Amino acid sequence: MAFKRYVQVGRVVLINQGPNEGKLAVIVEIIDHNKALIDGPCTGVDRQPLAYRNISLTPYVIKAVARGMGSGAIAKKWQASGVDEKFAQSAWAKKRAARQAKADTSDFDRFQIMLLKKQRRSLVSRQAAKIKA
Repeated sequence: MAFKRYVQVGRVVLINQGPNEGKLAVIVEIIDHNKALIDGPCTGVDRQPLAYRNISLTPYVIKAVARGMGSGAIAKKWQASGVDEKFAQSAWAKKRAARQAKADTSDFDRFQIMLLKKQRRSLVSRQAAKIKA
């Protein structure tokens, strides 16, 4: 099966490690086979070289981004393409948000969730018993 996401100028990436973890950026320049120069003017990511092992390639490409383009021009292209909204609607972003929400729950929240699940299970089992009878 062929690859569908290539490292290319204009490719939107998700940062996996470091202080900008979880933020989106765009590849501005390919430095070598291990690193790329990324910039995320709309997401608060400074222009910096980053190793490919620390990023994930998203399916989104901003076609109008040229090699070495400045941050201001990238910000305009970013806003015009609507990458933030597209990524927020993706299953990938929704799974990340759900995982983060689960990690942020407190002990009491987990207890309340357990009680609600118990309640739901009871209702479902009663209805199933009625249908069988």
